Amino acid sequence: MLKIDYKFKDVSLRQKAMTHSSYANEHHGTHLDCNERLEFLGDSVLGFVTADYLFTHYPELPEGELTKLRAAVVCEGALCEIARELGIPEEIRLGHGEENGGGRKRPSILADATEALLGAIYLDGGIEPARAFVLRFIPHKVDVAIAGGAFKDYKTMLQEIVQKNKQETLEYRLAGQSGPDHDKRFTMELLLNSNVFASGTGRSKKEAEQLAAKKALEIMGC
Repeated sequence: MLKIDYKFKDVSLRQKAMTHSSYANEHHGTHLDCNERLEFLGDSVLGFVTADYLFTHYPELPEGELTKLRAAVVCEGALCEIARELGIPEEIRLGHGEENGGGRKRPSILADATEALLGAIYLDGGIEPARAFVLRFIPHKVDVAIAGGAFKDYKTMLQEIVQKNKQETLEYRLAGQSGPDHDKRFTMELLLNSNVFASGTGRSKKEAEQLAAKKALEIMGC
């Protein structure tokens, strides 16, 4: 059973999303469609919803870093993890050759099926159910990508500059937080020699620290 929190009006779309080309080819006499066209559509919907989310929630990031961040959270590995969370490996229909060759664990197959499922939801219910589907996963993937250094590590860059002068001290402190539990915002202040030099606001303390460091570097002209 797929854990998608969505009920299809047209169940054939759900079935098509879970039909790999190898299965459709083995049943060509039944005019069965595979999920490749839905995967094409889902890929575009995923890119749009993710870009919209990043644009809205990360106003201080420039275009280049937004692009890197989007690439990190919609990559094959991330989609494969989502597929496992949804139960896609158990639901996807594969041909005998693909089944015997370990297709149920193949990252490319699982990632494509995830995008196909998104495309099916979009066709069946429109952009809002599709957006809700994506936003079940993307915010967490973004936090993980940021923590893993999906874009420039401004904190390290700033630390290296400050360390050149042994008299300088650098620290971060929480200045405040707001928003509901599912959409928190944290504001971190950057203190240079115990004086507030810059601040940043993000969805996690680490992200807020990075944005504060970025602002400090801009003030310094770096």
